[in-house]
Amino acid sequence: MNILHQNKVKSTPSNVRFDAGRHPRAKVGFVLLATEQTIQDDVMKLRPDGVGIHFARASIPDSITAATLSAQTDLLADCTASLLPDGSLDVVCYACTSGSIVIGEERVLAELDKGAPGAIATSLISGVIRALNAIGARRIVVGTPYLDEINALEADYLKAAGFDVLAITGFNLEKDSEMVLVSPDYIREFALSIDHPDADAIFISCGALRTLDVIGEIEKAVGKPAICSNQAMIWDVLRLANIEDRMEGHGQLLSRY
Repeated sequence: MNILHQNKVKSTPSNVRFDAGRHPRAKVGFVLLATEQTIQDDVMKLRPDGVGIHFARASIPDSITAATLSAQTDLLADCTASLLPDGSLDVVCYACTSGSIVIGEERVLAELDKGAPGAIATSLISGVIRALNAIGARRIVVGTPYLDEINALEADYLKAAGFDVLAITGFNLEKDSEMVLVSPDYIREFALSIDHPDADAIFISCGALRTLDVIGEIEKAVGKPAICSNQAMIWDVLRLANIEDRMEGHGQLLSRY
């Protein structure tokens, strides 16, 4: 007799016990650029216990331009839909500062809503704007790794959001693979060099930069609030998910607000 036929098939017991799982506090999803190498580490580094983190990636060449970022628009809904299709996602974020500026918050949120209609949708630039408002900043200086075409778009975007952009300075890098290699020590020196006595805060833009490693040092050195993309994004998604944990060492945004 075939051995398979000798084995009895057992049904699932009716008294299976369930609990709230590993992530009872919240589940957060991020749509990353395919080229992204920094955000995932930063988010996991600051992930509170009981909060689930989930990632999807949207195709893009190793070229960060207005054209390549605009092409992300039609990918966002499908990428978002791949995150926890059971509908248990609480918050979803398009995790690209420049991309959310080029595409625009309204369109980004609409695409994320298509993919995860039960989740609160946000974008990285939305988190930055909320963070700057939370710390009471109105006059800011901005540092980026971007090309001039993206810097111009970012300056206009932030001005339209109500900020006085005193200066915006970039590294003129096009490749994401280069942005991720910029030394945190250099980012710190750069941030200090662009400070302005009339600025309420310094904002270092771009999720690919390892600014989170030195944002606390920057803030202490300049004696004013300092915001960076990943710090603001993490703060934003946690607060939207009603997670009020405070974190030390990464600037006053995460420790006070």
